[in-house]
Amino acid sequence: MIRHLRAPALIPAQGNKPKVIEEYVGRVATGTHEVSIARMTSPPGWVEPGQTPEFDEYTVVLRGLLRVETREQTFQVAAGESIVVEKGEWVRYSTPAGEGAEYMAVCLPAFSPNLVCRDEHEP
Repeated sequence: MIRHLRAPALIPAQGNKPKVIEEYVGRVATGTHEVSIARMTSPPGWVEPGQTPEFDEYTVVLRGLLRVETREQTFQVAAGESIVVEKGEWVRYSTPAGEGAEYMAVCLPAFSPNLVCRDEHEP
């Protein structure tokens, strides 16, 4: 079956400032559990709680700078760059600089709040 989707589903976001998550493919937008594809737009100064997700996440930064912290390292992922975070790895995303960031994320299996496993404390 072929499905043409005309608009993404908006997903509630975590963090200290409003962030927009537009899910194009995934559990909410299409009922797909195998993969999710979403565009994120986060403002400068945004930070979310740390998490240990039960999915692999592939992220491509389209605009701005995305900070990705793990227990061992902090990465500054700029426009045109990507990062892969494997399931079971503790990670925290933020956009500390200038214009914030716009990025695409692909999750395998699809993103679900139940699979994120966020830290209990907020940033």
